[in-house]
Amino acid sequence: MKDRLAQLKEKSDAGSDDVEIPVENQAFMDDFFAQIEDIRTSIDKIDESVTEIKKLYSTILSAASSEQKTQDEVEAVTNEIKKSANNARNKLKSIEGQLEKADEKASADVRIRKSQHAILAKKFVEVMTRYNEAQMDFRDKTKGRIARQLEISELQS
Repeated sequence: MKDRLAQLKEKSDAGSDDVEIPVENQAFMDDFFAQIEDIRTSIDKIDESVTEIKKLYSTILSAASSEQKTQDEVEAVTNEIKKSANNARNKLKSIEGQLEKADEKASADVRIRKSQHAILAKKFVEVMTRYNEAQMDFRDKTKGRIARQLEISELQS
């Protein structure tokens, strides 16, 4: 038996580690990745806004009386989140529709598009869940605060 380890090492050093996947329609994939990047930007924007709204909620809850300026900021951030969420949701649904049409193919580009869509859809759901939890937490804490204020006012009368 002949030792061919040297030949194998030589071949592996000569070849590149990159694997090239043939893509049927490069222009379409470029458009698709631009769309994916736009959705990712929208989701990141929502995530930043959720962090900001949590800070605003905390400010409102820690203040003796809420200022109109803070309320206006909360409303502006909420509107921004709704706008970005609708944008991302519509684009995700559009991609989902395209994937359903292309489902009969089992090509590499379809698999790439499906995985990108799944990743972004999951991230979108996670961010929107965080936003929903922040809203529910704020609502519960506000209810508790109002209940304490009512108890205090009943004791004083």
